[in-house]
Amino acid sequence: MTDNVLEIRDLGVEFKTDTGTTNALRGVNFDVPRGKVTAIVGESGSGKSVTANCIMRLIQRPGRITSGSILFNPTSTESFDIVALPDKDSLIYELRGGLISMVFQEPMTALSPVHKVGDQVSEAILCHRNVSKAEAWEEAAEMLNHVGIEDVSRRINMYPFEFSGGMRQRVVIATALVCHPEVLICDEPTTALDVTIQAEILTLIKRLQTELNNSILFITHDIGVVAQISDYVVVMYQGRVLEIGSTHQVLKDPKHPYTQGLLAAIPGIAPPDQRLSTISDVVGDIDITTAYPLTTLSDGRKVSLPQEALRKFSIRRTSETL
Repeated sequence: MTDNVLEIRDLGVEFKTDTGTTNALRGVNFDVPRGKVTAIVGESGSGKSVTANCIMRLIQRPGRITSGSILFNPTSTESFDIVALPDKDSLIYELRGGLISMVFQEPMTALSPVHKVGDQVSEAILCHRNVSKAEAWEEAAEMLNHVGIEDVSRRINMYPFEFSGGMRQRVVIATALVCHPEVLICDEPTTALDVTIQAEILTLIKRLQTELNNSILFITHDIGVVAQISDYVVVMYQGRVLEIGSTHQVLKDPKHPYTQGLLAAIPGIAPPDQRLSTISDVVGDIDITTAYPLTTLSDGRKVSLPQEALRKFSIRRTSETL
C-alpha cells in the first residue's frame, strides 16, 4: 500500500466566461500523505478550493477539468483515478461523503435550516450504509457527542439556527466524519468563527484526526493555522504549485520568493513611521508567474524556480517533477 492517499498529477481546470477562458489550475502536482495533515496555502484566487472541488468531482459548467489525474488509494477498495470516472459512476456516489468528506467554510450553507440536526447527521449514514433509521440516529448522537456537543439528547432534536456558529461547525464536522472517511477536506473551516472558537475547532480537528487516523487536506490562507495543525504545506499561486515541503521547512526556511512574501505579509502592528511588509515588497521584480517545473532539493522539498535561481541550493536531481 502506497504512503500517499492522494496523488495529484498535472491537474488543469478552466472556466469559460463571457470575457474569455480563465485557467484556474495549471499543471498542479502534489501528494497527500496517508494519516497526515496537508495544508494548502495561498492568497484568494490561487486555486485552493478549486483543487478541493476537483477531488470531490464538484467542478461544474462553465468549469471543466482539462488535464491530469487524481489517483485515490483507499484501504477499502482498489486505487482509481477520480478524474477518469464517468459522471454517473457509482464510485462518485461512494466518494462524496463516504470515502472522502468535506467541511466547508460557512456551516449554514452546508446545513439545511428546516431539518433537525440529528436528521442531517443520520442522513449521511443512511446514504452510504445499510442500517435502520434508529441505528443511524444512535450513531449520529454518538458522533455529535464525540465532536463536543453537550446535552446531545436535547440538541439532536434542534435546528441549526438554534446553534452558535462554533456548534454549527461541530455539526458539519460530525456529518463529515460519521461515515469514517479516509480523507477529510477542510475548506477554511474556521474563517467565519471568532478567534477563541477557531482555536477550539482546530484542536477538535487535530484530535479527531489522531483518533480516527484519517488524512486531512486543510485549505487556508492563515499561516498561523498552518503552523498549528499541518504536517506538510503546499503553496499555491495563480493556479500553480510553487513550493512543497514539511511545515517546518516551509515556515522556517521558505525557498520561493512568493512563499517568503506570503510569510512576510502576516497581519500585525507596524512600528511607528513604518509599514508592514507586503507580498509585493518581498517579491519585487522577481518573476513568479512563469510555470517552472518543480525541482526536488536535497532536503526533500520541491520548489518551482528557474535553474539559475536554484544553483545556490543543493539539488537532488536536476529536473525532477512530481
